[in-house]
Amino acid sequence: MRRRTVTAGSLEEILQATTPAPAPERVAVPPTAPAPAPREDHGLRTEFEFELPRGYVDEAGTVHRHGAMRLATARDELRPQIDLRVKENPAYLSVVLLSQVITRIGAVTDVHAGIVERMYATDVAFLQDFYRRVNSEGHTRAAVTCPHCEGGFEVDLAGGRLGES
Repeated sequence: MRRRTVTAGSLEEILQATTPAPAPERVAVPPTAPAPAPREDHGLRTEFEFELPRGYVDEAGTVHRHGAMRLATARDELRPQIDLRVKENPAYLSVVLLSQVITRIGAVTDVHAGIVERMYATDVAFLQDFYRRVNSEGHTRAAVTCPHCEGGFEVDLAGGRLGES
């Protein structure tokens, strides 16, 4: 393959050739906000509400039970693999992963690993199962069987009360 060499003139010629033309003067017009583009609804639900069995207790003693979790991305699942805490203790993976996908717990919107660490074990187990359901199965429903009548039915793990719609 042959290379072709192109020579330009002096540095001044190059600067003159690449200098942008002066903009024409404009009359001041009050700015108008462009109409926002309509959001397309693709029918994909990306955030799921939940209600913790016990609740997160913050430093002030307030109990937070309602929260939201978003769908995990590939980055969310890969990032904990390089976290030093996870390398030292593989069981810490779920703490780091949950802290990335939980968008809020009650009034707490800055959810980090320290908050997940301070949660009760039953709430962490609930969130691990909730994560698996929304990311693997795409919903928050679970099939259960009544221990008294042996009848089967579905419950929504997102925290809705029985009888509510």
